[in-house]
Order: sequence, then structure tokens, then C-alpha cells
Amino acid sequence: MKPLLISLLLCLTAACAAPAPSPTVPGSTGTPLDAWAEFQQHVPYAFGTPLPPPEATALDGVYVKIDPDPNTPTPCRRCPDYILNGGVWLLRFHQGVFRIYHPGAGWKSLGSYRVTGDQLDLFNDPNCIDVTGRYTWALVDGVLTLTVSDDPCAIKLRAKNITFQPWESCQPPNQEAAISGHWPAPLGCEGHTP
Repeated sequence: MKPLLISLLLCLTAACAAPAPSPTVPGSTGTPLDAWAEFQQHVPYAFGTPLPPPEATALDGVYVKIDPDPNTPTPCRRCPDYILNGGVWLLRFHQGVFRIYHPGAGWKSLGSYRVTGDQLDLFNDPNCIDVTGRYTWALVDGVLTLTVSDDPCAIKLRAKNITFQPWESCQPPNQEAAISGHWPAPLGCEGHTP
């Protein structure tokens, strides 16, 4: 009886910690940009691993990729988490919190992360509460490449999704470009930086 009670409590905890389906911020127009801005207010829950301290890392920033799949993504409440969908994907690392968002389908998730050298650990994800995903990362000339070491989250779909192709940085290359806006921002970045 005890294992059943523990399983039930874990499921309830995961359901309560999952981001609420609130697509807009007060006074907004309900666009994907509004949903992205609102999503920045969500924080992970420490399912089994303590939240990391809110400190900046070398990986912090917003990244984008465009999945070339020509099929139109369909909002789906019963689809597997982290399933690949064509179109824009956004990934933000910020002081120990990662957020991933697909504006076309409205799908999103978040969790905690830790960077140690070129190693990246992802954990406290409500889609796989007892899993830590391990990756190596490289950020060269504004392009983030993630390589999976071990990540069984969401029947390995998280690893497949975030390593499927490189992510381009939405951060301007220098202060002058940030102020003037004169730099070739990757497609999909417009309006999605915090």
C-alpha cells in the first residue's frame, strides 16, 4: 500500500508543479510573444534535487532553432513531451533555470540545470521528475551544440529534441550591436529575448 501512496503523491506533486496553461499576460494580445514573456515567471520545483543557486553561468542566454519539418505543428495535449515539431523552438538558460518553448504548438517545459566545465545536467523537469539528463556543450561563434551523454527523459525524446540540431544565440555579439540593433539576429529571435 505504501508504494501506491508514494506514487500518488509524486503524481500530484508533478501535476501541481507543472506550468499552468496561461497563454497571456494581463492586458496582452494573446500572442506567442506574450506566452513566452509570461513563461519567464515560472520557476522549477525541486522534485528530488535541490534547486541550484541563482547564479549566472557561461551558458546563460536565449537560443533558437528552426526545425525544418514542413508539417504544421498541431497543439496536442496527449502527444509525448519533447516531440519534434517543425518551426521555431526557443531555449533559455538563466541562473540555474532552463525553459524550452515551441510557440507553434504552445508546448513548453522548464527545469533546473547545472554547468560544470563543458558538462550540463538537466533536472527537476516535471516531465521526468526523477531523471537527470547529462550532456556536453560547446558554444562557438554564437552557436550552441549539445551532445547527449545520458538522458532517458520522456522516452529519450528530450535528448533527441535538444540535440537534433545546433541552437543559435539570440544575444547580440557586443554592446554596440545590442544598443543599435544592427546585427544579423537569427530568424526566430525577434521579441523572444527577456
